[in-house]
Formats: sequence, structure tokens, C-alpha cells
Amino acid sequence: MIGVLLMAYGGPNNLDEVESYLLDVRGFRPTAPEIIQEVRERYREIGGRSPILEQTRAQAEALQAALGERFRVLVGMRHWHPYIKDTLTEMRAAGIEKIVGLVMAPQYSRMSIGAYYKKIDEAAAPLEIAPIERWHLLPGYLDALAGRVRVALERFPAEARAEVPVIFTAHSLPERIRELGDPYPDELRATVAALMTRLGNQPHSFAFQSAAISNEPWLGPDAGEIIARYAAEGKKQILLAPIGFVCEHVEVLYDVDIVFKKLAESLGVQLERIEMLNTAPQMIDGLAQLIQQTAREKNWL
Repeated sequence: MIGVLLMAYGGPNNLDEVESYLLDVRGFRPTAPEIIQEVRERYREIGGRSPILEQTRAQAEALQAALGERFRVLVGMRHWHPYIKDTLTEMRAAGIEKIVGLVMAPQYSRMSIGAYYKKIDEAAAPLEIAPIERWHLLPGYLDALAGRVRVALERFPAEARAEVPVIFTAHSLPERIRELGDPYPDELRATVAALMTRLGNQPHSFAFQSAAISNEPWLGPDAGEIIARYAAEGKKQILLAPIGFVCEHVEVLYDVDIVFKKLAESLGVQLERIEMLNTAPQMIDGLAQLIQQTAREKNWL
């Protein structure tokens, strides 16, 4: 049997876990009490917990159904339970020795995807790992995203849809990744370009979101700046489409649905967001094919 380690960031399952979760995220450096309280309030506003584990498990179930009995799909989180190292231990106990690794984030960065595979290396498990490092041009992912954009545009008046700008977003990272030659910004641009071959002449732009509170500069422009710019140009409707995230979590439910929506309302703008991909069949089928292809390239199938 071939294992599939489906990885995501992780998040607290209740408000009491927020402080310990932040300690893990920050590499066990203490977090200022005011930051802990601010983050706790964000989770309180989205229901008191992160839905990322539940949604990643749903994606794992969908992938399991698509892959069949020759594969076993299990979830491991980078910064919370079930940790990647614990899932690897579970796989080994089940007799699984060959594993395809897949992070539920399409674009590669050493600081994001690279960090997941570093966790695998740190686990030092005697397992053979075939890593999938990027899937930003996977047709099933792109087709599913384009479909979500088309459906979301229907929320606007028919006569206005062709002029509604779409802001594609992804999580910001420290600006120093450019100096390191990190492919993340280029892969995001490539995703947007591939999407626009499917969406035609829809007005659009790209922006980053969810930059951390930090002493160093992070990649921009921020989506809030782009919303304000469109409002200044007289736009009354905007669609926001996260492309670096594939399910709902705090960066979507708080940063977009609360912070950006409040900003848009204050500017007299109707801001809508696409439905996240979650278990979109086109994406799941595309990922299942990619997993099978990766296993074949290793001569595991």
C-alpha cells in the first residue's frame, strides 16, 4: 500500500489552544500577551476555532475515494495536531513504507512548502518519500478556480459583471525571498495568467494578503490597497478570489470576510468572495491523477 501524506498548516481547535498554537508557529519563542489576545479575538469572531483540520480531512476523504484501495490518505499538520511527525509514525505502524507527500497549497516557496518537507526530514522516519512540491498549473485546480469565479460573478447585476474587477490573492511572505530567488511570486503570476486564459477579458489584478506583524517588509501590494484603489477609480463592485488557499481558515474567514469586507463597505463597495475549492471534484480528480503519476514515476505502481 502507498501512503499519501496530506499536509496543511494547522490551527487551534478551540480558544484555549491559541497560545500553545502560536508558540509552535513562532518556533517556541514567547508571544506577547497582546498578540495572543488579538489572535484569540480573531478566532472568536470566526466561531472560536480553525476549521482547517476538518476541511483537510474532508479533502483527504475525497482523495481516498478517488485513489482507491492501493493508497491510504492521512492528514498531517505543520503547526498543530495531528503533527506531520505523528502521522508518519502512524503510517509506519500501519506498514506503509512508501509515501507521496502533498501540501494543500499550490505554489512553491522555500518558506512555505519547503518548511513542510523540512518537518518530514526532521522526523527522520525510515520511509521513502516522493514529494509533490507544486501544482500551481494543475488543470483541475485551474478549471475549478475559474468555475468558482464565474459562479461568484453571477452575484453582481448582469449588466455590470463584465466590468467587475477580480482581485486574486495569496498569502504574503517576507520580501527577502526575492533576493533568494524564491519561485513563489513567479508561480503566483503563472497561476493568474493561466486562469485568465480561461476567464477571458475580465478586469483583474493580483495582491497579497495576511502579512504578519513583523519588523521586516513583506510582499505587496496588500489586497486592502487594491480595494481602495479600485474604489478611488469609481468601482462599486469587486470580486476577491484567493488562489493560494484551497479551503476556509482564518486568513479567509477573518482577513477577507471581516477585515476586507468592512473596508469595502466603508468605501461604498460591494465586495464578494469566491467559494473556496474545498473538495471541488475537478481539483480532487486532478490531484489524484498527480499522486498516481508521482507513484508511477517512482515505479511504485
